[in-house]
Amino acid sequence: MDGESLKNKIYTTFANVASSIGYSPLHGKIIAALLVNGGELSLRELAKEIGYSTSMVSLSLDLLEILGVISKTKKPQDRNLYVVLQGDLLECLKNVIVMKVRKSIKKTLKDFEKSKNMLLDLPLDERKRINKTLRMLEREIKRLEKYIDMLDQAKLPV
Repeated sequence: MDGESLKNKIYTTFANVASSIGYSPLHGKIIAALLVNGGELSLRELAKEIGYSTSMVSLSLDLLEILGVISKTKKPQDRNLYVVLQGDLLECLKNVIVMKVRKSIKKTLKDFEKSKNMLLDLPLDERKRINKTLRMLEREIKRLEKYIDMLDQAKLPV
């Protein structure tokens, strides 16, 4: 495998990871390009490296900056915007996963409450059966929530 093929494989792998956790493949390619190129590139270099327009890359950088994966800087000697890989990637990945699961848990519990309110028009036997199922599901969701809390507190290996 030559260098270009290996680089493309890395970019594809990171794009797939980003997609698997609900982000754009572009986010993964940005991180991969920064890793492959020493952790820092100008916005123009980065866009050229991954084959996207600077405006498209710039939009994606905002989210990565909020997540703490990159920072944007300018150097006094030129007017270019530079993108710098920041922090621990695995820690950032863990934080993103925890954040997404917590959001999903919150939405699910809220949906369960709405469902309970809609049961009032059903016959009593059916209402009891559905409420029992909802209580069981809530318990499992709350177990998941405790697990996510533990995961959030876990220290990553060095």
